Amino acid sequence: APRLRDELAALGARVTVAACDAADRDALAALLAEHPVDAVVHTAGLLDDGLIEALTPERFAEVLRAKAVAARHLDELTRDRELSAFVLFSSFAGAIGSPGQANYAAANAYLDTLAERRRAEGLPATSVAWGPWAQDGMAAGGGLEEYLRRRGLTGLDPDLALVAMERLASGDDPAAVVARVDWARFAPAFAAARTTALLTGIREAQEALEDAASGAGADALRARLAGLDAEARTAALVELVREQAAVVLGHARIDAVDPTRAFREAGFDSLTAVELRNRLGAATGLHLPATLVFDYPAPADVARHLDSELAGPGGTGAGSGVVAELDRLAQTLAAEARTGGEAHQEITERLRNLLALWTGTDPHTDDGTDALESASDDEMFDLIDKELGIS
Repeated sequence: APRLRDELAALGARVTVAACDAADRDALAALLAEHPVDAVVHTAGLLDDGLIEALTPERFAEVLRAKAVAARHLDELTRDRELSAFVLFSSFAGAIGSPGQANYAAANAYLDTLAERRRAEGLPATSVAWGPWAQDGMAAGGGLEEYLRRRGLTGLDPDLALVAMERLASGDDPAAVVARVDWARFAPAFAAARTTALLTGIREAQEALEDAASGAGADALRARLAGLDAEARTAALVELVREQAAVVLGHARIDAVDPTRAFREAGFDSLTAVELRNRLGAATGLHLPATLVFDYPAPADVARHLDSELAGPGGTGAGSGVVAELDRLAQTLAAEARTGGEAHQEITERLRNLLALWTGTDPHTDDGTDALESASDDEMFDLIDKELGIS
């Protein structure tokens, strides 16, 4: 507060700093009666992260008190004033539902809704859902800034953020998101943890999801592992687990992650365990349980589990490259079916010949070929599932 006061005073403003709990309605009313205002900027916030099952009513209420309750009081106690602006500092967490921040997300979502309601009633209001700020934001310090950057959220330059706020406050939108997002990092992990349509309208996010869905990274890993012997394959997977664990914990080097040290001892909790699961799932193309790091308590244990899973159907054993190609073929056929392509007969003939080559049968015998020629798209996909091992 002293630094801000001095900066404002240097610009010619008269500054009065008054300590008040805005969530205390009576105290806030007394302050507003003593110091009339013509603009409101609500920046208060409190973090108390944890999984929903660990959030007690008291923990939830405390976070809502700082954000939502204070905002409601400011709204109610200034409605009789001609305000030039009513700006609420919301959060990216409220817009997208940040893991481990259910209370904080709910509090900020309330601010966004309050701004929309005020605008609908003809009152000024702008809710800005901020991503992390660099230097002095709530994410600064304690390694959190680096942790968020690795997840794809880069700190906003404060000067640029203030320019954005000024434009939004004088604009027509009651609520907006201002964040620097590396979608290639953020979108795949975000989508892996939940089914959501929130990213549908963001072109960069969709491109990142499409790239991830193509399985290019997982296919490259499988191909690399397929050329290694058992010992080298395990070593490569241990390195992968250590790399991803280092990212989740915010370490700059994988040397900080001991392959035999338990995840709990290394600092993992329920939130970071789920994030590591998501990252390893994206890297390997495997569907991994949320309890992965508890079922396999050290990086070396997880690596052995990944090796076992990858060596299963569609894994890194013999034929894995063929299975990957069949996966891509299935995606292409699905797209062809959706667009109603005119090459149905030719595709059917090619599939029949490939199946005959694989099974060592005559493609022109009548043991099912008539059914294949007249098969619908759904029946063809069912055939691929059953005969070629795609699921």
